[in-house]
Amino acid sequence: MLRRLYDWTMSLAARKSAEIWLAVIAFVESSIFLVPADVLFLPMALARPERSYRYALVATVASVLGGIAGWALGFYAYETVARPVLEFYGKLDAFEQMKAYVTYEWILLLLVTSGLAHLPPIKIVTILSGVIHVNLGLFIVSAIIARGARFLFLAWLLRRYGEPIRDFIEKRLGQIVGIGAATVIVLYVGYRSFAH
Repeated sequence: MLRRLYDWTMSLAARKSAEIWLAVIAFVESSIFLVPADVLFLPMALARPERSYRYALVATVASVLGGIAGWALGFYAYETVARPVLEFYGKLDAFEQMKAYVTYEWILLLLVTSGLAHLPPIKIVTILSGVIHVNLGLFIVSAIIARGARFLFLAWLLRRYGEPIRDFIEKRLGQIVGIGAATVIVLYVGYRSFAH
């Protein structure tokens, strides 16, 4: 099922309505969807490099709006809507464990790491932010910084290196950014341990 979903998302890049689809995918990725917007963003930016920053802006705005929707699901409709979505993806147990242990500071850190590296998936963090009542303004600023940095960095890479960088992005960038995000988390944990 995931492969079919991925292939369908990739096929949208060739359509005239690709920019609208990019906004839709980026929006729903941040609250309920499984496939990251990068899957659509990369082929679009490669096909029209002169528009890569525009696409990055569209993806960022839509992703932040989707994040707000995820926050609202967690804040207003956890039991009725968000919980069944998490159950559907098999993420409910992991979510409940995170909810039990996460602090306000942790959630802000996770907003940055999930926005940059999908670590953990962005939809889990946006819903969790609403559940634990993270300040909406702070949530929005964090989402803009993290999602904007990711999409603008991808746009810059694609503008600078073009098609040769695509294979690297698809296979290695997630790992590199993931390692960077994990390092940030470890440093934060070390700092907190040292500070107390």
